[in-house]
Amino acid sequence: MAKTRRNTELIRDFILDNIDDNQKELISHVASKFGISRQSVHRHIKFLVDQKILIHTEYGQYEIGGVEQWSETLSISDHTQEDVVWRIIIAPQIGKLPDNSLNIWHYGFTEMFNNVVDHSEGNRVTVTIKKTAYTTEMSILDDGVGVFSKIKNAMNLLDERHAVLELTKGKLTTDPARHTGEGIFFSSRMFDSFSILSGEVFLSHKYKNEEDWILENSKYQPGTFVTMKLKNKTERSMREIFDKFTDNFGFTKTVVPVRLAQYGNEKLVSRSQAKRLLERVDRFKTVLFDFSEVEIIGQAFADEVFRVFASGHPDIKIYPVNANDDVERIIQQALV
Repeated sequence: MAKTRRNTELIRDFILDNIDDNQKELISHVASKFGISRQSVHRHIKFLVDQKILIHTEYGQYEIGGVEQWSETLSISDHTQEDVVWRIIIAPQIGKLPDNSLNIWHYGFTEMFNNVVDHSEGNRVTVTIKKTAYTTEMSILDDGVGVFSKIKNAMNLLDERHAVLELTKGKLTTDPARHTGEGIFFSSRMFDSFSILSGEVFLSHKYKNEEDWILENSKYQPGTFVTMKLKNKTERSMREIFDKFTDNFGFTKTVVPVRLAQYGNEKLVSRSQAKRLLERVDRFKTVLFDFSEVEIIGQAFADEVFRVFASGHPDIKIYPVNANDDVERIIQQALV
């Protein structure tokens, strides 16, 4: 019974997640993916319509119902307290949700808003909340210096892409006296989707994806624009995410997207590139190097990571993941 209920939830979540795509193909897509009949898909859609989660528009299409949107611009000062803003302004707009969902929103908002107050050097921040019968989405836009630019300048990095690489590792802060550098890392993994747009760089993360996605933004975005989205009845909990990356000694595990160490079309072949990838990973006990979208690496690069660094840090466990056959072969050669 539990398995049947879970499968039903997966089918309906998939329909809702893809309802904005080509609806003419959606029925057959769902039927094929889950091995069910088209009639069964229509029954699931009818249920969602009856529950007013989906509405049938006058144009013969479906869209998610119960859309509400709220936005407010707030002044930033050194005395702005994120917990007060949450309790008085934001929580009432989020509304009634299951405790686990509300806890995630509490954590995500207060962490991101605190970053604005302490780091942005801006004067104003606009918070926008869009709610549907299925999801809640929040955006936080400040008029400050931009998160990637600030990290780049504070750490004397090559460019903002290098700042993104450091940010995705976790434990990064430009103010270590007041921050642990964990807020963005954990927030990005709690929500269904999480993104940061700043300057000319767009960073996003989707739940269940180990890697972060980075794109060049064609239009310059002043300040920092953060978006977070979560299903209203998610089964996820804060504890589940914390437990995945922590142990009795705290935040000890990280996933490093190796491809972010690349610039343009260059290949990862040199020891200097490897050293850039390895910066600050000695702060963790377990490091997973994610080789998704990395076609090939050089012998010197692999040797620096998997022999030289590993030999110098025997207490740190490092693992390659999602490596293709060519990359795996070169890594194995470094281990011989």
